[in-house]
Amino acid sequence: MPNIIIKDTHRGLLYRDGVLVQTLAAGRYRLPRRRFVWQPETEVVLVDMRERDLTIKGQEILTADKVALRVSIIVQFRVVDPRAALHQVESYEDRLYSDVQLAARRSLASMSLEEILTNRNRLSEDILTDVKEAAAGYGVSILRADVKDLVFPGNLQEIMNRVLTAERLSQAQLVEARTRAEVQQIEAAARAETQRMEANARIESLRRTAEGEAEVQQIKTEAEIRALTERADAAAFYEQHPALLRLLELETLRSLSQNANARIYINFDGLRNGENEEK
Repeated sequence: MPNIIIKDTHRGLLYRDGVLVQTLAAGRYRLPRRRFVWQPETEVVLVDMRERDLTIKGQEILTADKVALRVSIIVQFRVVDPRAALHQVESYEDRLYSDVQLAARRSLASMSLEEILTNRNRLSEDILTDVKEAAAGYGVSILRADVKDLVFPGNLQEIMNRVLTAERLSQAQLVEARTRAEVQQIEAAARAETQRMEANARIESLRRTAEGEAEVQQIKTEAEIRALTERADAAAFYEQHPALLRLLELETLRSLSQNANARIYINFDGLRNGENEEK
């Protein structure tokens, strides 16, 4: 009886007289040898389960703004259902090629050239969304789809390079202008804050000066009031005791007599008028 070994990277579909009877996992299997016509014919078909790449090259597609592009796409996939991969379609690789090609055409035809250049991920996402469910129907799982190459017609490549260069320059100038504006804004804010702090400091200084002057004036006023009070008290006291007032006058005259430059004026007319009044 013949033996067959199935590697871990493959699966086997066991047929008897053309009818699928079992999916074989990795391992060694012994198949019966057909000796008589009435015995069933046994066949094992291997299916590769590893991840593989499928490259779709040089597809010329018109964008939404009628620009012809040549695009190459690479798709990573693997078979997850060997029975469906062999039974649902004649060749799952050819079918996958066609499905991805048509999905790429539909996606690129709905995008402008600018969108394609600035958002290549959209093409990958569109292909996955469009083809993933259909591929699952014939036992294939799409892992990723990416744009490998984009080729522009004629001088469009040079024009696009100039446009991209101008955009980069414009972006750099915009960033520089924003930076200058931010710096000026920061400097203006700093100056305003400094002026505000200086104004507050001046106001506080004036307030403290005014408070100090008011306090000094209050002290002077209180001192004057005390002095006047003391004089009033002294005047009342001398009024009650005139002999003490006379004594104070004599003390004052004695002090003046000790000063050679002092002059004493006596109102003799007043004295005479007083004598006449006494007479």
